[in-house]
Amino acid sequence: MTIHTTAAPARSDERDAAKITTRVVRRTGWALAGAAALWSATYFAFDPQSTDPDVVTLVDLGGLPVQLALIALVTVQLRTGATGVTRVARAMLRVEYALLGLATLWTVLHGLVPAFRDDLWLGVLDAFWPLSMIGMFVIGVKIAVAGRWRGAARWWPLGAESWVFVTLPAMGIFGATAGRFVGATHLLAGYTALGVLLALRPQLTGARD
Repeated sequence: MTIHTTAAPARSDERDAAKITTRVVRRTGWALAGAAALWSATYFAFDPQSTDPDVVTLVDLGGLPVQLALIALVTVQLRTGATGVTRVARAMLRVEYALLGLATLWTVLHGLVPAFRDDLWLGVLDAFWPLSMIGMFVIGVKIAVAGRWRGAARWWPLGAESWVFVTLPAMGIFGATAGRFVGATHLLAGYTALGVLLALRPQLTGARD
């Protein structure tokens, strides 16, 4: 009688978690926390509805680090399988790369090249800014449903990524000044806190040392 032994296949979530270390997640968390705090400070200090060219540049560039940090965050989400390991779950993160990339391109051009600000093509590109934020919210919902990130890390992205759904209505209801303070506060409670959470508890994402 011959007995064959076969090693148990590694679970897909274990393979995914092995693709990223807690050190990378921790660095991404601090980057996100710092970038969101900077953008929050920009919103507290300047009116995002201002038509002053210099203020427009400051507001735009104040948000640029957040967009770059979000690209890094999506990378963490993809490599940890935060939204799931199916093709659809991974595809939604890759689509978000494209949305964030185009939104970031708008930020750079609108912020640094005032001559482009009234061009129709740049106005079309501007649509990818809210689309990228809506995409992040959808990802937050999927992370909560998938349950692959644990503890507070499972739920905090959903709150952080609701920024556009809280800030824009607040501006419409309470006016630009009050609305911008709501947005600035939301950034601190949302993305800044999420960044700190990931920096201090990176293991909640399934990442390993």
